[in-house]
Amino acid sequence: MSASPEPLVFAVPKGRILDEALPIIEAAGIVPEPDFGDEGSRKLKFATNLPHVSLIRVRAFDVATFVAFGAAHIGIAGNDVLMEFDYADIYAPLDLGIGKCRLSIAQETKAGDTLDLDRLSHVRIATKYPHITSKWFAERGIQAECVKLNGAMELAPSLGLSPRIVDLVSTGSTLRANGLKEVQTLVEISSRLIVNRTALKVRSAEIGGWIEKFRSAVGASQNAA
Repeated sequence: MSASPEPLVFAVPKGRILDEALPIIEAAGIVPEPDFGDEGSRKLKFATNLPHVSLIRVRAFDVATFVAFGAAHIGIAGNDVLMEFDYADIYAPLDLGIGKCRLSIAQETKAGDTLDLDRLSHVRIATKYPHITSKWFAERGIQAECVKLNGAMELAPSLGLSPRIVDLVSTGSTLRANGLKEVQTLVEISSRLIVNRTALKVRSAEIGGWIEKFRSAVGASQNAA
């Protein structure tokens, strides 16, 4: 008798994206245990209605790492995270159409409404996306000195850390509240279904089946909208 495959681990991001992702996850047939919805729970791994499928709830940036290194077999991550880390071991077969926002450059309102790239040869930027940022500027012949921050990005210009930031923008309200203005979009962002390439090769029928279930769930959601 052949050994049963190890349980399938699905990595999902904490926070705002999870609220949008959960209806799609459930429509695909995965219903988490009641503790999953308890914000006071300190658990990070959760059982589901399927005995061979479990969910882990981690930071958005960490979802890609868990999947890339095979600790999770499948997950949900924004293309900002995928572009920043560029893991070769991740395959992203499906845009879920959720978590939509943009990665943009912002500067203090008093600095003006535009960014004149032709006048720049060097910039200092505060961001948690140094790879995407430096590559975007390099493609335009500009050297970007990236100051890595994991939060409170909007403080950087007013405190003299850097005149500009690169961060995710949805409504722009946080920028405005801190005297900043969005002046350039680098890339439009949405969340993707991602899978570990080795797991897909070894468990192709199982994981391929989940990809199709999620594809159907996304299609149904879009048709209902």
